[in-house]
Amino acid sequence: MARGVRGSIQEAAGTLARGSRRHGSPTGWEERRAAEEPPKHDPTPSTVYEAGTQYAGPASAETPLPMSRHETSPTTVQPASNHRPNACCFCWCCCCSCSWNEDRERAWRASRETKLETIPNCEACTKPTPEEVRGWAQSFDKLMKSPAGRNVFREFLRTEYSEENMLFWLACEELKNECNKHTIDEKARMIYEDYISILSPKEVSLDSRVREVINRKMQEPSSHTFDDAQLQIYTLMHRDSYPRFLNSAIYKSLLQSVSRSSSES
Repeated sequence: MARGVRGSIQEAAGTLARGSRRHGSPTGWEERRAAEEPPKHDPTPSTVYEAGTQYAGPASAETPLPMSRHETSPTTVQPASNHRPNACCFCWCCCCSCSWNEDRERAWRASRETKLETIPNCEACTKPTPEEVRGWAQSFDKLMKSPAGRNVFREFLRTEYSEENMLFWLACEELKNECNKHTIDEKARMIYEDYISILSPKEVSLDSRVREVINRKMQEPSSHTFDDAQLQIYTLMHRDSYPRFLNSAIYKSLLQSVSRSSSES
């Protein structure tokens, strides 16, 4: 009986083996089926992107050339800049807006004001009479011949930053009264350095002809070395500053003051 059972089992195993050879293994059958079927479309793009990155489509066939660092995109807005180009770095004329020129002007004016403040205030004089003050409006010569008139006019010139004109004129008058050769040389040199030199903050305005005359005369200075320059500055004050002085608050206030004092007395 045991032999019969083993025979049945062996017969069943043989039948199973013959079936497997006829149909093939399940694994081999699936492989043949997959090979015979057309490939399915995969919706997933072949390129793998990182998570969170949006697919922007295929790259363009024409890749734009990179712009140079001096070119800007038409849609790019350049930030505003407060720095202006130094377009006038080779000049310092009056039309130039260089910061260097502005600093130079401020330094020159500060030096000028400092030096003018160290000058003695006024000439010694008595209080002018109302007739004398009124006479200053009649003639510039009367104003300049009066010590009080020169003091008031000098105060007005200081408000216009042109006090050096009066100081130069007074220095020339003082030089004319000198007789000693050594003193004349010393005072002429000081006048030149203070009012003629282009490096001086108190330089007066003279034309080139007068400057050439002074340069020649400075080789042998005399009491009349600056006569031409003194006359030119006198004419400048007469034509330019004197009319404004007569309309200034300084002169009108003085005229009212002396008139009031005269009426009260």
